[in-house]
Amino acid sequence: MGESVRAIRSDVKGMWRSLAAVLSAVALASSLAIGAGDAAVAQGVAPLVEAQLKSSLKGATRPAATPARATAPQRSRARSAMAVLEDSIIDRLNQVRRTHGLRPLHANQRLRAASLFHSKDMGRRGYFEHDSISGTAFWRRIERFYPSRGFRSWTVGENLLWGTDPFDAGFAVREWMNSPPHRVNILSREWREVGIGAVYFANAGGEYRGRRVTIVTADFGARR
Repeated sequence: MGESVRAIRSDVKGMWRSLAAVLSAVALASSLAIGAGDAAVAQGVAPLVEAQLKSSLKGATRPAATPARATAPQRSRARSAMAVLEDSIIDRLNQVRRTHGLRPLHANQRLRAASLFHSKDMGRRGYFEHDSISGTAFWRRIERFYPSRGFRSWTVGENLLWGTDPFDAGFAVREWMNSPPHRVNILSREWREVGIGAVYFANAGGEYRGRRVTIVTADFGARR
């Protein structure tokens, strides 16, 4: 697994303008790792996984965290904006892959559920890492939504991004493509599917220092 951190900080000298950070990781599970991957989801986490899957698989209402005390129209606009961003990132990723002679990725609702769960968790609990704040490895988290059981091989990878200023799909993919580990994930021949989870927070604590932030998780996968 490779991992790197890249940050753009324009407020280091008191210039409160924008901040974006990206993380990338990849995990490969061969047939030797499938046995460990068959472990049951922890009892306390299973209901959360089930709820997230049900919400994502419905497809009609795309959940996203919105500001505390936000009005109904504000919540609706935030959900709509995040849905557009998610779809646009998939489109842009596939444009980039096509220019490099790679097959496009299919949107997968289970991977989307995994990515959305992680974006929400990071924003609510104020951290920015692939592994969960509880110490759960990122690939184990993804596997709870995107199971390895029943497949000869199972492969997942992940890119993360957060920013304080509104950004579009072009910005997100450019940031990832300008960072070697993220670029490797995007241009990997292994992947067949992808899920994007974008969440807006009006006042995210911890790592985000109370800023307005948009957090994006991209989970890549292939099962054979």
